[in-house]
Amino acid sequence: MTREGTRNDQDLVAVEAPLTIEVTAHGAAPQSLGIFLRTPGDDESLGLGLLYAEGVIRSMADVAATTLTVNDDEASATLRVALAAHVAFDAAALGRSGIASTSCGLCGRLTEQLGNRLPAIENEIGTRFQETSPDLVFSLPGRLREAQTLFEETGGLHAAGFFDHTGAPADIAEDVGRHNAVDKIVGRALARGHLPARDRILVVSGRVAFEIVQKAAMAGVPTIVAVGAPTSLAVQAARDAGIRLIGFARDERFNIYS
Repeated sequence: MTREGTRNDQDLVAVEAPLTIEVTAHGAAPQSLGIFLRTPGDDESLGLGLLYAEGVIRSMADVAATTLTVNDDEASATLRVALAAHVAFDAAALGRSGIASTSCGLCGRLTEQLGNRLPAIENEIGTRFQETSPDLVFSLPGRLREAQTLFEETGGLHAAGFFDHTGAPADIAEDVGRHNAVDKIVGRALARGHLPARDRILVVSGRVAFEIVQKAAMAGVPTIVAVGAPTSLAVQAARDAGIRLIGFARDERFNIYS
């Protein structure tokens, strides 16, 4: 509908569909992490990135196998991750159950439990970033936007990207969930043996809540640049972990929160 009237047309919309993630430790029955609403595609990376961020796995040596079963609707699916024999796992310890929306990541856990697990980032990359021109920060949101092919078609997807300190993109992922997009690029980096990502800047298309800082900290990322605002808990977590957190990076300006 416009001011000139109405017409029928077709519009592409972003796909949001459930992914069930199950984890099997050696000799134990499968344990469910719950149902995650995500954009289908690269589900294995999403699962690996999630498990890495939660400290369940630290390398691909901790993973025996992954199996993805796609349902008849070609959108919903189940990802089964079998852990190596030496890896212990207890889903209840993560405090996770039910359905995770595209915006909440792993919800329902106590903030204090998460905060106590944030690692401190090594400082040598932070020094390198301080020597970088602000022009690099100004350019990153635009470079991320240029790589969002699905957003161009639907207007309904978030993006997360790893960039090097020249501003060149190392990896980009799109998803209806901000947390999912971060998990996908972390999972890919894990599979390629590129973690910890001490030489990367994490750029996200939306706001930054606590869990994005947690995921960056677990992945060893020293700098986060966000188009949107951070939350108070995200700022505190970034300070605790030694991460440089930049928000409102748009329109030739940005704020440095930590």
